[in-house]
Amino acid sequence: MKAHDGMYIEGGWRPASGPGTTDVVNPADEQVIGRVPAGTAEDVDIAVRAARRALPAWAATPPARRAEHLAALRDVLVARQEEFADTITAEQGSPPAYARTVQTGLPIAVAGSYAELAAAHAFEERIGNSTVHHEPVGVVGAITPWNYPLHQIVAKVAPALAAGCTVVLKPAEDTPLTARLFAEAVHEAGLPAGVFGLVTGLGPVAGHALVEHRGVDLVSFTGSTVVGRRIGAIAGAAVKKAALELGGKSANVILPSADLARAVNVGVANVMANSGQTCSAWTRMLVHRDQYEEAVGLAAAAADKYGDRIGPLVSAAQRDRVRGHVERGVAEGARLVAGGPDAPRERGYYVRPTVFAEVAPEMAIAQEEIFGPVLSILRYEDERDALRIANGTVYGLAGAVWAGDDAEAAAFARGLETGQVDINGGRFNPLAPFGGWKQSGVGRELGVHGLTEYLQTKSLQFREG
Repeated sequence: MKAHDGMYIEGGWRPASGPGTTDVVNPADEQVIGRVPAGTAEDVDIAVRAARRALPAWAATPPARRAEHLAALRDVLVARQEEFADTITAEQGSPPAYARTVQTGLPIAVAGSYAELAAAHAFEERIGNSTVHHEPVGVVGAITPWNYPLHQIVAKVAPALAAGCTVVLKPAEDTPLTARLFAEAVHEAGLPAGVFGLVTGLGPVAGHALVEHRGVDLVSFTGSTVVGRRIGAIAGAAVKKAALELGGKSANVILPSADLARAVNVGVANVMANSGQTCSAWTRMLVHRDQYEEAVGLAAAAADKYGDRIGPLVSAAQRDRVRGHVERGVAEGARLVAGGPDAPRERGYYVRPTVFAEVAPEMAIAQEEIFGPVLSILRYEDERDALRIANGTVYGLAGAVWAGDDAEAAAFARGLETGQVDINGGRFNPLAPFGGWKQSGVGRELGVHGLTEYLQTKSLQFREG
């Protein structure tokens, strides 16, 4: 077990203001593998003040130069990719192969994309007799979750830096070692002191202090809708911007003309990836009544094949929460066709890959975000019924549609109340906007849309056009 000290503030590590610490636990074996300082409001204040001091010079740095800094950061992430992957496996539980590809490969691509966007984006435009400047919002308070610890950091920090903002990061308490490693990468890449700061600690303490701080101009949060509502309320009262990427209960709609076996197998894989700890996972599979039993059989067989290939959940609390949802599904009358609430191992925060059939749209397992490897399969009568069921939750983050051809799937997808839809297995695009409708959030991440979240406009009016 390694004990870490200090917060990364103003280009270096400085002692925490208080003696509090947080243990980091390996979810695969329940062993304590690290300890980090639990930041206080004083630590947050020091970090925000440093970010404000660094803001004028960084905002005035030419975009091409900011792009060079981001490219240097991307290069460090590439050089230390294995170290990041090992750290994510150790503290988050992601299987090594998944950690090397998705958990680290995706943020490297995102960092590179913002290096290119910083150099290419038009931060000034002419509209009639006006010149419109796109300027940095200011100091960003970034609060990130544990499910994709490096990606969520990069998806906030990279566009903020590209826009000319400075950032103070408060990472999830379950995965602070990845965040500390990222701070080391920032330092190694040579970013100016104060442009990025890190304060580890608990959400109700350090996170709350960051949201409330008068020196923070924008709060970017990814996490639960419950916490997002509180952050939105605090930000609204202070009249500061908030970007909120929240929960999801995404529908995977399989139309009768689709390749059923492919749609079901890809759908199950989507839910089981990262042990179900993905806000955009397609946790509701909608199948036409004539194909329903065949789809249930395919899904159960696919889930059973996972066995030991699925990683643990991040914590004991998360494991118990997911098991509680599974038990509730059984109690509500859904048919368990794979998995179940019993523990698959004596040690570690594991949950069996679970599939429910005979799920009614109003059941809790079809309405609430479970955040575990649990799939609900729902029956629909026709396309109108499928659209009603798909849109029948408070969430609207992602989804999928399968059909005999892309045009048919896309036509159905246009009716979905959600921010992103995969058509016939379309792959994830890190340049496309990601974010939710309804209670899945406010704002967008990734690509140009993610960059503009951190910009504000200033119009200069001239007498002549």
